[in-house]
Amino acid sequence: MPRWIVLALALMAPVAAADPGIDFEHHDWLLACDNTGTCRAAGYQSEAATLPVSVLLTRHAGPGQPVNAVVQIGEAWDASEPSAGPAFPLSLRIDGRDLGTVAAGNGDLVSGTLSPAQTAALLEALARDSRIEWTSADGKVHVLSDRGAAAVLLKMDEAQGRVGTRGALLRPGTRDESAVPPSRPLPVVRAPATDDTDIVLPPGERAALVRELKAQLEPDACPDLSSGPDAEADEDAERLAVTGLSHGKRLASLPCWLAAYNAGSAYWVIDADAPYRPVLVTTNGSGYGGGRIDASHKGRGLGDCWSSRGWTWDGVAFVVSHEQTSGLCRGFPGGAWTLPTRVSDVRAGASAAAPAAHGDEG
Repeated sequence: MPRWIVLALALMAPVAAADPGIDFEHHDWLLACDNTGTCRAAGYQSEAATLPVSVLLTRHAGPGQPVNAVVQIGEAWDASEPSAGPAFPLSLRIDGRDLGTVAAGNGDLVSGTLSPAQTAALLEALARDSRIEWTSADGKVHVLSDRGAAAVLLKMDEAQGRVGTRGALLRPGTRDESAVPPSRPLPVVRAPATDDTDIVLPPGERAALVRELKAQLEPDACPDLSSGPDAEADEDAERLAVTGLSHGKRLASLPCWLAAYNAGSAYWVIDADAPYRPVLVTTNGSGYGGGRIDASHKGRGLGDCWSSRGWTWDGVAFVVSHEQTSGLCRGFPGGAWTLPTRVSDVRAGASAAAPAAHGDEG
């Protein structure tokens, strides 16, 4: 998983709008706000519980924006007790009070949208100590933890500039939301057509390029490669991959590291001819195609939590065009949600002329 920014309950002063790349985790809840100002808070069952349940609260930036709530459940982690029947409808009870049902599809993972009244009751309960239960049609009770929710909701208010307003989720005030910052526009990444043809270099050029590439690495950054830029690197040269890009540039890659259930490759932008003047993009890449490098890794062997980042070629450099996580590792195969911290408008077929400027390379 990506490094979570674990903060104390005492939070910093409110900011003008959601900063790009905000992520925050506290106990059984986490928050991800993207660079447009949209914030998503996700809560789960406690770590000791075996029946997966998660609620996603989404709120866009700007005055008067509502909170959308979706609930999702899964089977027991050990799958020793298969479901006796359909999981939906789900019945919501808060502190023993019946708040009706949520109806949606069924299967191993099921989700449904809460009504405005259910959402309001849930938000009120999350601001205090509460018992929040979701009972499936087959009688299983999935208990949503409220531990950490108050800190996450306060952080969401802070990130969107709502603290002290009537629209704040945790500590509302008397001010209206007229001064709440609006949503930020999506950054545009103009992506030219790329030539993804594999390029086979002569052995001497391959060895020279590998030496240049390795000289750009920090010590021990790529344990799969032989040590030192001048070390004998016949095997490294054999594993070198070079493909075309555009605007006189190419992409070179080498396997970089291998862990228990993840692997990463290093990617460099290079000139077409020596000296290649390599520029390192990442040492965590998991694939490339069509002008985009992806890095996707799971947080543990179960594969119930993932993080990913993508870089898009704009004719000058690879710029970070997306970054996201799937949430906490709580028993949902593939992760419960998509929680972006970076989003972009990638526009293919940009002019063949090299762009005059480009976005943050990240």
